[in-house]
Amino acid sequence: MERERVIVSAVSFSLKQTCPDSSARLGELVTPHGTVPTPVFVPVGSQATVKALTPDDLKSLGITTVMANTYHLYLRPGIEVIEQAGGLHKFMGWPGVMMTDSGGYQIFSLARLRRLDDQGVTFRSHIDGSQHLITPELAIRFQESLGADIIMVLDECPPLSETLEGVAAATERTHRWAERCLRARTRHDQALFAIVQGGLFPELRRKSARFLSTLDFSGYAIGGLSLGEPGAQTDDMVSEVVAQLPEAKPRHLMGVGSPNDIINGVSRGIDIFDSALPTQVARKGALFTRKGRLNIRNAGYRRQDGPFDPDCGCYTCRNFSAAYLHHLFRSQELLAYRLATIHNLYFMTGLMKSIRKAILSGSFGSFRDDFLAHYRPTDDGVRLVQRERWLKAQSRKEANQE
Repeated sequence: MERERVIVSAVSFSLKQTCPDSSARLGELVTPHGTVPTPVFVPVGSQATVKALTPDDLKSLGITTVMANTYHLYLRPGIEVIEQAGGLHKFMGWPGVMMTDSGGYQIFSLARLRRLDDQGVTFRSHIDGSQHLITPELAIRFQESLGADIIMVLDECPPLSETLEGVAAATERTHRWAERCLRARTRHDQALFAIVQGGLFPELRRKSARFLSTLDFSGYAIGGLSLGEPGAQTDDMVSEVVAQLPEAKPRHLMGVGSPNDIINGVSRGIDIFDSALPTQVARKGALFTRKGRLNIRNAGYRRQDGPFDPDCGCYTCRNFSAAYLHHLFRSQELLAYRLATIHNLYFMTGLMKSIRKAILSGSFGSFRDDFLAHYRPTDDGVRLVQRERWLKAQSRKEANQE
């Protein structure tokens, strides 16, 4: 009887328009904390903050939605602390729409610190080495306590190096956990998204999308991509999945934040993107432009009196020279991170507005082609190197706990 229980979500999605020359679509996501036009980019604030910015900064930049991470908040400050504060919105002073990830990816990235079975995942904290168990039911309970508008199932995210048999087993476990998450939910004012897995195996991706589409989820996320694989493979897997998903439900591509990848995702019918990439690279001095990412640390900016990007209307480019921003980074001044983050998120919100405008006018195909013709992406080799550096950093964290 419990499995037949239906909870009508207060979060709804409506499809407004599709594009005649691609699968791009215009939609609207209505939640208790605001209405979100889609396609939309969602910055990641894992620990209840988008680093270097205040909620007022985010609102002024046109950010409608922020994603926090249940794994990080569970470990610090603790779910009960946030619950006693009145929920995540009040705790972080953010009046807009909130999403939370279950933390599955973060847990599974700490390979040597966890073990899993059908019950759930047992892991050691990367902070103090303490041992914890998270089950699908607990993942839902924690996210309901946090009170985000959109929450995620607990899933298993296998590494790219996993075998076909290993990915198949992880995908089946993800399906069983998704069913348990669905049965465990109690709140009507939150949307619960399933997460499609399947690695880089097309048949597993199709199978996962088809199975999860038979269940009563409010939306469908695509996980386990943008982990260092070539962009063309990401695009292929997205196309395989989207073809199996219900048209009337929102589609979320997790962990994708490069402008060119977003353009390609929109072209394949994706509605929601989340990533820490724009804010992470900003703190390293990499700033977005229509030509690609440029590094303000480079010596060529040392004497540039004008703005970093003359075509940009963000607070940073309107008020400060490239030379000043270069100086802040070279001097390791904290203001550098704030100004660079403002610029990158302004770029991202502007990009999404332009995408929505192009879909509305029926010209997304030409907009996409023009954008990609002028934008120089980070090549796949560099992406892989960056990913390997991140994995090594995670390994060092693990070693410190042993």
